[in-house]
Amino acid sequence: MAGVTFTRMPAAPPAWPADIRATHVLAAFVAVLALAVLAAAALAALLRASWLPVRGLVLEGEMARSSVAAVRAVVMPRLAGNLLSLDLQRARGAFEAVPWVRRAVVRRVWPDRLAVRLEEHRAVALWETENGVERLLNSHGEVFEANVGDVEGEALPVVGGPDGSASRVHGLLLRLRAVLAPLGRDVRRMHLSARGSWSVELDNGVGLELGRGSEQEVMARVERFLRTVPQVVRHYGAPLLHADLRHPEGYAVRLRGMTTKPADAGAARSN
Repeated sequence: MAGVTFTRMPAAPPAWPADIRATHVLAAFVAVLALAVLAAAALAALLRASWLPVRGLVLEGEMARSSVAAVRAVVMPRLAGNLLSLDLQRARGAFEAVPWVRRAVVRRVWPDRLAVRLEEHRAVALWETENGVERLLNSHGEVFEANVGDVEGEALPVVGGPDGSASRVHGLLLRLRAVLAPLGRDVRRMHLSARGSWSVELDNGVGLELGRGSEQEVMARVERFLRTVPQVVRHYGAPLLHADLRHPEGYAVRLRGMTTKPADAGAARSN
């Protein structure tokens, strides 16, 4: 056939025997494994290296209760490793173990520092446990342990309740203090019983039995009482000692030298 060119294709190289191919694959695998081991060893050596020690702490945030020296003394011995190998979660735990520290955020600052932002507890009450041990209640409704003597001069109310009730106690305490403040009164003691009944002592020694129910139900009884009790006191002309708000149609009061019942001529009715 005129004008047609035929090209002979080169023959394919002979295939390697199966055993040789397996040897090559195995050699490549061993080489990769050796490189991985070397890289891991180099990383481990880097993490153990003494040329990146943590030499200092930069403490941020308001620190009213915890001194810098005290924080350093407690935390520094518990920080293991250099700047690279340090476990930030464990470091955070070390800072949060310091009394009065509620939360810590830890970050690395090159080349040799840790920056730590601290949030301290703000105590709003003393928390009395069932066995009489005093702890502290913070502004988030959390019970925490610290030196109670640090707040000795702050006249904090004493509160308590069953395990797990701290948030509920804190919520009612805030609402009670808010309605009492315009009257120049405050809560001295407050307790939630295991059956869910509230009892309160004011800073002038007056005792209040608030009964059970939701926070809204209890506060409704308290607000009705506060609106009407001045009339009762004026009517009898004697100081108030105690009030029982658990009556469905009103409340009973104990005045100095006398006691009233809700049915007494309506004097102690809340409506």
